[in-house]
Amino acid sequence: MRFHLIAAVLLAGAALPAAAQERPDVEQRIERLEQQLRAVQRRVFPGGAGAQPVEPEIRPDTTPATARPSTGSAVGDLTARVDALEAQLAGLTGQIEENANRGRQMEATIARLREETVARLDRLETPRVQTAAPGPAAAQPPAREPVRIAATTPEPAAPAPAPAAAGDAAEEAYNAGFRLWEARRYEEAQTALQAVAERYPRSRWASWASNLAGRAFLDDAKPATAARILLANYQTNPQGERAADSLYFLGLALVSLNRRPEACRVYDELARVYPNMRDWLRTRLPEARQNARCAAAGG
Repeated sequence: MRFHLIAAVLLAGAALPAAAQERPDVEQRIERLEQQLRAVQRRVFPGGAGAQPVEPEIRPDTTPATARPSTGSAVGDLTARVDALEAQLAGLTGQIEENANRGRQMEATIARLREETVARLDRLETPRVQTAAPGPAAAQPPAREPVRIAATTPEPAAPAPAPAAAGDAAEEAYNAGFRLWEARRYEEAQTALQAVAERYPRSRWASWASNLAGRAFLDDAKPATAARILLANYQTNPQGERAADSLYFLGLALVSLNRRPEACRVYDELARVYPNMRDWLRTRLPEARQNARCAAAGG
């Protein structure tokens, strides 16, 4: 019996150093995992890592006793938990990398959409230069119907400029812009006429100036800008003396942008809102509707 007790003591003394060797290795793995989890949480919760403790990421092992591998020692159970934590950390790291890749793809998509939008706007604003081709090519029908801009007609945009009444600065400024437009100095006319509308918004000449500014952009092959100015003149001052004209030229600008259905709706509104429009518009509206391929009026 004495020899049995001595052997048991010797075996226990030999097992203690082995357990002491296993525990530091496990503790090192746990410390390394905690550091890695803190680094991951700093990436997931930027600026709030201090408020996100490591403990929520480390869950006690809830595996049923029947399913948990039994090692027969506390060190074995702890090692199994460390292995589970390492697997959880690897999965979380992979998810973060996947989310970062998706973020980069979304940024690239947004940048591409922004570039495409800018390019479309530039194409709308780019003047279309028409060149006459000699020979048989001149007889070929154009790809798009030419837009008849009223600037080429003898009808003036306003009464022939005459000396303004004494003290009427708005009329004088409008007449100056009119002369620039009449001389086809469109860029200068655009600046001068828009300045009139901004400086004298309550003057009757504000409606005239905004309308002629839109026509100047239309004559300058910038239908997108013309459409914005003409629509604003109609919406902000529908009782203005040239609000109806702005609807008419807005339709021409939309046809030039190949937006014929919208142009037809504009012509319909012109006829509905201004049934007593001036004769100059009334005689030209049917041809404008035909160029826009609108249905028959009232149909």
